[in-house]
Amino acid sequence: MSRSNYLFTSESVSEGHPDKVCDRISDAVVDAFLAADPYSRVAVETLATTNRIVLAGEVRGPASVTHAVMEEVARAAVKDIGYDQEGFSWKSAKVDVHVHSQSADIAVGVDAAGNKDEGAGDQGIMFGYACNETPAYMPAPIYYAHAILKSLAEARHSGAEPNLGPDAKSQVTLQYINGKPARATSVVVSTQHGEKLDQDAVREIVRPHVLNVLPEGWMCPEETFYVNPTGRFVIGGPDGDCGLTGRKIIVDTYGGAAPHGGGAFSGKDPTKVDRSAAYASRYLAKNVVASGLADKCVIQLSYAIGVSKPLSVYVDTFGTGHVDEDRLSEVLQQLMDLSPRGIRTHLGLNKPIYARTAAYGHFGRNPDADGGFSWEKLDLVDSLKSAFA
Repeated sequence: MSRSNYLFTSESVSEGHPDKVCDRISDAVVDAFLAADPYSRVAVETLATTNRIVLAGEVRGPASVTHAVMEEVARAAVKDIGYDQEGFSWKSAKVDVHVHSQSADIAVGVDAAGNKDEGAGDQGIMFGYACNETPAYMPAPIYYAHAILKSLAEARHSGAEPNLGPDAKSQVTLQYINGKPARATSVVVSTQHGEKLDQDAVREIVRPHVLNVLPEGWMCPEETFYVNPTGRFVIGGPDGDCGLTGRKIIVDTYGGAAPHGGGAFSGKDPTKVDRSAAYASRYLAKNVVASGLADKCVIQLSYAIGVSKPLSVYVDTFGTGHVDEDRLSEVLQQLMDLSPRGIRTHLGLNKPIYARTAAYGHFGRNPDADGGFSWEKLDLVDSLKSAFA
């Protein structure tokens, strides 16, 4: 039996966090290839440290996306985030590109040929999750942790808070009563800031952003509202800590409230089921909850490299479901082709829509008119209701 009264914590990191800088660069490279050829294959990792950026990986795509183009893509991403500091600047950072052609052994397993459909780009397990705790069908702790940092970033980019730096982290602990989030018991925010600001000044800059994000009456006690607990955060970003693509996978998904398959998303084109199948499983789980068939739902998909159909489709509604879970699994597979090609076609994933996913979560976002965040659509709700009418 699941617990009904407990504390649960999730964290988020901003677009200027060293790992998120790397996620953003890797996804910007993916977008550059998909913009030139929607069927490009991309697996690019990024490392960032003091005034140095290193790209490495495998691609199969148009020759027009050269190493020089990838360097410019990386610089543009860093500029957009807001880094022009002595220890890390979009203008002066040295960029090394070590990207080569995709392995022929991998390509032959993934490519469609004859009667063989396109296979998965790797083996793996992927999870999608949704619950009715928030309007975005996301767990409340990660939802509010993201929102605090996004609010601070918007103020920084607009010029409203010019003394904030790009690097920041948040952590929100919520009290659950009878299984529902009721209030925050602690909030932690660490944000990079200008040399002249002291800890108290930063605290008062942060405070209204937390108050505006949390529901009324949810603010934690003053003694558990922690802002820059070490007292100083001037040196930040890759100058303060080395960053790597794919190190914030729990931040990217559900804040630890649901299982994670282990595969990162950023830097991968949508033939990689680490990315596309995780999006598909979230899409299905969200539609299940939005249709009223369950209060919460997790879906696991599993794949083998070179094999088109999933090996398993597991559905768990944690005792909150109003329909049989085996039947629900069957219906979901009827509503969506879960082969890699089927997922990409259904969700329109062969587009340059990935740089925007690199910060503040891949889930719980609003679908964009150009196809971004298509996995957040609720267009299966009517079909699910009809299937179980």
